[in-house]
Amino acid sequence: MTELWELTASMQARGVREGTFSAEELMRSVLDRIAQTDPQVNAFCTLNEHALEEARAADRALTRADVIGPLHGVPFSVKDLIPTAGLRTTLGSTAYADWIPDHDDVSVERMRAAGALLVGKTNTRELGYGVVADNELFGPTRNPRKLACTAGGSSGGSAAAVAGGMGSISLGNDGGGSLRVPAALCGVFTLKPTFGVVPLYPSCRLPTRAGLGSWETLESVGPITRTVEESALVLETIAGFDQRDRHSIPTDVRGLTARLDDGVNRLRIAWSPRLGQADVDPELIELTTRAVNALDRAGLGCEVAAADPPIGDLHELRKAFYATVARDSDLTGLRELAGRYRVSQDIQELVGKDWTAEMFTWAATRRQTLYDAVQSFMADWDLLLTPTTATAAFPIGMRSPAEYVGRDWSPFAFPFNLTGQPAASVPIGTTRDGRPVGLQIVGRRLADAMVLRSARAFERVLAAGPGDQPICEVPRGSGTGTQ
Repeated sequence: MTELWELTASMQARGVREGTFSAEELMRSVLDRIAQTDPQVNAFCTLNEHALEEARAADRALTRADVIGPLHGVPFSVKDLIPTAGLRTTLGSTAYADWIPDHDDVSVERMRAAGALLVGKTNTRELGYGVVADNELFGPTRNPRKLACTAGGSSGGSAAAVAGGMGSISLGNDGGGSLRVPAALCGVFTLKPTFGVVPLYPSCRLPTRAGLGSWETLESVGPITRTVEESALVLETIAGFDQRDRHSIPTDVRGLTARLDDGVNRLRIAWSPRLGQADVDPELIELTTRAVNALDRAGLGCEVAAADPPIGDLHELRKAFYATVARDSDLTGLRELAGRYRVSQDIQELVGKDWTAEMFTWAATRRQTLYDAVQSFMADWDLLLTPTTATAAFPIGMRSPAEYVGRDWSPFAFPFNLTGQPAASVPIGTTRDGRPVGLQIVGRRLADAMVLRSARAFERVLAAGPGDQPICEVPRGSGTGTQ
């Protein structure tokens, strides 16, 4: 028998709306799943103690014939870097261990307005600086598909929550791969929207706390889900102009879910397994190439060909990205924080460097040349495909795989934060030892709908929907996991 937590968000919303089950029953199912699974995974750092009360209120609203939103009664979680009114938001830092914001971030505000119910906050790397979910307050988040391994980061708690069946939707953010990397490592779907399509406020826009206002020109908020349809439904909910965010872009995403099945006919798709130079695990090359070939052979009417975007030297580009992160950061505030609290090694390295104005202007110029080169490339191609990461999940407690020390194990995500393009990660299978692998789909700026459409095509070709593989190493009905 299918449990309520196993249903997709659209199925959950329809079930509540049609009275097949109540919002309270759905919330209880998700909370029971969290109680069963999270002791092994550690995806959540704070649960909403009013979740059942809010679910009962959602049920009463149905009886009053109130205006019902598209996500009415659907539980969702939020990365602990994104402010939530009345619910602790630690930013993964001991400095903010007891902070309870007065206001929701825009995306959370819009999810609540659509009827979604906040179940809790998910674990992250401290202030988002790093690509694992591990911090002094809550420890590491494990990968539900491989408990001995990391869930990735910095939205690792969100990816692990969805992969472990602990809610159908989680909101995270991505300043250099923080949505796509953990989604790929955990075997779930995500979309990093075009920069500015989803407004951010106060996070990244209101520098009232050191670290909260970081990543201003790089970060996007987006959904992590098990299916493409769910992410499209969330994007319809959270996208759209908001004057509080000076980077916000007026955009119309109405009817996005209805257009998911428009297909990829006549699209020209570039396949770049190494971006011309990245050091990628041969097994990941094999798996992602097989997935791309499956799309090409599916008779969908698209053209797929090998082509590398002219991004220049990848090592140099990583330096420009790191300098951009520093320029976006409150270095003075972070140094004061590091002087008063024990901070992560990532933050220690950031504030320990002697940054200069010339480094920042060089990085800005390098970013401009990258944008121009990639846009010229994308004039000839509708989409670009790459692996999402250079390797699959690695053992818990490490910042990077042992075999990639001194090398870039996540070279595919950050360039498209610098350009602001939409990029998704689609689960396409697992390695021989069962670690999930993702394929990245990059579109032109504001072509979020096309990225989702192509992701849907991949999902169908590869049958990568919920239920096609074990959702978690924690067995059904058991409180213990296996490694």
